[in-house]
Amino acid sequence: MAPNAPSISGTTFVNDPAERPWYGEIARRMGQHTILKAVGTMVFMGLFFWGYFVVLRNPIRPPATVPLTVVDEWVQFTPAAFVPYVSLWVYVSLPPAFLMSLPTLLRFAGWIGALCLGCLAVFWIFPTQVPAFPLDLDGHAGMELLRGVDASGNACPSLHVASAVFAAMWLDRLARAMRGPGWVRWANGLECGLILWSTLATRQHAFLDLAAGFLVGALFGWWSLRHAAEVARPGEL
Repeated sequence: MAPNAPSISGTTFVNDPAERPWYGEIARRMGQHTILKAVGTMVFMGLFFWGYFVVLRNPIRPPATVPLTVVDEWVQFTPAAFVPYVSLWVYVSLPPAFLMSLPTLLRFAGWIGALCLGCLAVFWIFPTQVPAFPLDLDGHAGMELLRGVDASGNACPSLHVASAVFAAMWLDRLARAMRGPGWVRWANGLECGLILWSTLATRQHAFLDLAAGFLVGALFGWWSLRHAAEVARPGEL
C-alpha cells in the first residue's frame, strides 16, 4: 500500500490525485463549489438568452443573407440533427463542472462571457441571416420550435459553433489533466463534431457561419486556457 493511502477497517483511501482513478477525479472535481457552479451556469444562460433575443429582434439594419457554398449542398437537411444541436447547452456546462478553484471558474466565466458578448456585438452591428430554406417540418415539432424561436438569424459567426469549439478545447485539456482514457477525448471530439454538423443539418447556419464560428471559438479557447493556467491549482488544467 502506498504511504499516502491509509486504511481504516480494510477501506483504502487514496489521497494522492496521481493515484486516484479518473472517474474518482471527476467526482471530486464536481463536488467543488457545486452550488456556485449550478446557480452560476443558470444565471449565465439566462442572461445570455436575454441578450441574444434582444439583439435578434432589434438589428440596427436589415440582416444580410449569408451566401451558400458547395458544402451546404453536400450536407442534407436532417431533422434528427435537432438532438445534437440542442445538446450544446449541456455540453458547454461540463467544463465549469470539472473545475476546482474559484479563480479558474471566474476566468472561465469571464472568457466565455467575452466570447458571447463579442459575437453579440457583431450580430448587432453586422446582422446576418441564412437563406429561407424550403423545409418540410411536418411531424418534427422540435425543428418547428427551433425555427420559430431562433428565426435563423444572428448567423455569422455561428455562436453555436464558437461555444462548442471553446468547450471542446477546455474539456480536452481537463480530460488530460484528469488522466482520462483515450476514448474520453475521442468522445469529446465526436460530440463537438456532431454539434458542428447539426448547425448545417438543421439549416440554422451556413458553412461560412460555421467556419467563422470555429475560428472565433479556437482563438478564445486557446487564449483563455493560457490565461486560466496562471491561476489554476497544480494539476487542475
